[in-house]
Amino acid sequence: MQTASRQWLVLFALLALCLTVGSLGGIITARSVGDWYLTINRPPWNPPAFIFAPVWTVLYFSMAVAAWLVWKRDRRFAGVRLALVFFFIQLALNFLWPFVFFGAHAIGAALFNIALLWIALALTVWAFFGVSRLAGVLMLPYLAWVSFASFLNFAIWQLN
Repeated sequence: MQTASRQWLVLFALLALCLTVGSLGGIITARSVGDWYLTINRPPWNPPAFIFAPVWTVLYFSMAVAAWLVWKRDRRFAGVRLALVFFFIQLALNFLWPFVFFGAHAIGAALFNIALLWIALALTVWAFFGVSRLAGVLMLPYLAWVSFASFLNFAIWQLN
C-alpha cells in the first residue's frame, strides 16, 4: 500500500515532468513562431498562435493526472508497467517534436516524429483504458489534439 504523502509526491513529480516538457517545447516554439513560422505557407484553418499555450497546458495537466491514476494501481499488474512505458515513450516523442519542427525547421522529419507520437499515444490511451477508465478518458482530448496537430503538420509539409 502506498502512503498518501508518496501518492501526492508522485502526482507532483508527474505534473512537474509534463509541464517541464511543455515549457521547454514552448521556449523552442516561441523562438520560431514570431519569425520563421510566419514565413512558411500554412493552411487557412491554422489556429491563431494564442490558442496553443492554454490548450497544451490543460493537456499536460490531464496527461499527468492520467499517468498518476495508472501509477496508483497495483504495479504488479503487467498492464500498469506497459501503460507507463507507453506513456513515457509518447512523452519523449512529444518533447522532441517542437525541437524538430520549430528548432530545426525540419517539417518532414517533424511529420515523421508526430506520426510516431500518434501511434505511441494511441497505444498509451489503449493501455490506460485497460488500467483505469478515467485515465483513458483523460487522455482522449490529448489524442484528439495530436490528431489535429498531425493533420496541420501534414498540411504545412504539403504547402512547403
